[in-house]
Amino acid sequence: MDAAKYIWMNGKFVNWDDAKVHVLSHTLHYGNGVIEGTKAYKTQKGYAIFRLNDHTKRLKESAKMTLIDIPFSIEEMNQAQIDLIKMNEFTGENVYLRPFAFLGYGVMGVYHKNAPVETVMSAWEWGAYLGEEGLKSGIKLKIASMTRPANTSNMGKAKAVGNYLNSQMAKYEAIECGYDEALLLDDQGYVAEASGASFFMVKDGKLVTPPADNALVSITQKTVIEIAQDMGIQVERRRITREEVYIADEAFLTGTAAEITPVRFVDARVIGCGSRGIMTEKLQSAYFDIVFGRNAEYEHYLTYVN
Repeated sequence: MDAAKYIWMNGKFVNWDDAKVHVLSHTLHYGNGVIEGTKAYKTQKGYAIFRLNDHTKRLKESAKMTLIDIPFSIEEMNQAQIDLIKMNEFTGENVYLRPFAFLGYGVMGVYHKNAPVETVMSAWEWGAYLGEEGLKSGIKLKIASMTRPANTSNMGKAKAVGNYLNSQMAKYEAIECGYDEALLLDDQGYVAEASGASFFMVKDGKLVTPPADNALVSITQKTVIEIAQDMGIQVERRRITREEVYIADEAFLTGTAAEITPVRFVDARVIGCGSRGIMTEKLQSAYFDIVFGRNAEYEHYLTYVN
């Protein structure tokens, strides 16, 4: 990780190395915290944060689901992220923002009502999550041996830190087996999502992606669906089986960090032509035009840092 100069903590900017918490902070022991992943891109008008309000709103909603009362408004947290990019004086092509809220020091035990809430905004320069080569040529995807927890046992709609233990184990398994990323099925055997991204496939000219029945409601997934529909591409939101993935014409992952990353290989099966497909490349190109401020029709999704 490339360190930046400042981190915003509870309404104040502190030096990167001074942003510390107590080892007995509640979230470290019981896993209740919420995070976001937001990205700013260097456009011709300077840095622009993509769908800032949508991401900050989702942080608030995740906190409500997990009974964390963030003491800052969406507007205050939006401004904190804008100011954070200014103060850090970044120079790279893009900046990853990590807003999060967690339970701090003062209460121990599972009941967390009186635990203090800590709110933090951090940012750093970060390249392609799955590698620059992955964006061009595609990655290898492994369907994980474990499933994503069922809705009856977990709050999958919350972008909660505890939910990512499952993702960590799945991705670790995939990489140790020689793959780049993991795909998780739900408890019924249908595709849920990757360890930190949504899944799309192309079949017979149609773009297919799972419903968010057992997955995070993805902002990037919504964006890709909107782009595709504006291009006249037919989009289906439906359950996808493992077998359908194997015979897809194209496949790709989407997310703030993953952006649009092609999939060329799943469980020893070559997907389509074995590299980035035609529709994937078309959508990928359109997405980067939007986030880098090169498409005026989608400029309302950009918050410029001036």
